[in-house]
Amino acid sequence: MDLQTRKISFVQEFLQVQSEEVVIRMEHALKREIKNISVKDVRPLTLEELNKRIDQSLLDSQNDRITDNKDLTTEIQEWV
Repeated sequence: MDLQTRKISFVQEFLQVQSEEVVIRMEHALKREIKNISVKDVRPLTLEELNKRIDQSLLDSQNDRITDNKDLTTEIQEWV
């Protein structure tokens, strides 16, 4: 069974659940698993990658390619 078929089958089964408690537990389990997947995708930088990022940041700063804290805060508020 392919992934898409399994997901459809799961959703069909889930839609038949009548217990709010079960739905709540499934919501929590799904959120926990999504969080775990996101954490697993993160890997530490190698020393070379870290040094490249530091060098690039220093160059950006020297060439005035930076964003002021207040400007960044304003920009982030516009995302929502």
